[in-house]
Amino acid sequence: MSVELSIIVPLYNEEDNVRPMYEAVRDAVLPLGRAVELIFVDDGSRDATFARALELPRHAGRLHLRLVKLRRNAGQTAAMVARIDHARGAVLVTMDGDLQNDPRDIPLFLDKIAEGHDLVVGWRHERKDHWSRVLPSMAANRLIAWVTGVPIRDNGCSLKAYRLDVLQHVNLYGELHRFIPALASQVGGTVTEVISPLVDIRSRL
Repeated sequence: MSVELSIIVPLYNEEDNVRPMYEAVRDAVLPLGRAVELIFVDDGSRDATFARALELPRHAGRLHLRLVKLRRNAGQTAAMVARIDHARGAVLVTMDGDLQNDPRDIPLFLDKIAEGHDLVVGWRHERKDHWSRVLPSMAANRLIAWVTGVPIRDNGCSLKAYRLDVLQHVNLYGELHRFIPALASQVGGTVTEVISPLVDIRSRL
């Protein structure tokens, strides 16, 4: 199957979220009529995350599920890199496996890619986390924007869309996933931001 879109979801101790995330992605992308691969990367989970993932259908219409298991917890950046090198879609979408991103937002990101942007970043405008997490995040985002010159308001939002050919020129290691917009800009990629209006899917479960 020729893949048009790759969706990468790192998972760490998400045994209760694996099936809801799979079903949410499936329901969001099947109406697009595209060939999609969903890549679940088990980042060294110590619970039944991988076992639950193995129970999922490998095919649902034009959606194909691929599973990767890392031997130890390597962090979000390493989990992304583990599959970026093997992703087959021309466009990649990354999102967290903790249900704090809603796959129904994906078409908004794909529309921006279609407009000619290389990287689209989500902005959790109505973020529901406790203020003790939100305020430090706001301060960090302002600092990153000032240092890099790339005015992204939510670098911590994992929901992003990329053109694969641009991302392949970005050297990722450590915890640099938060700096991907700035790194992509440095290699000539065009970056834009969209409000993620649906915030997360936890309220739907």
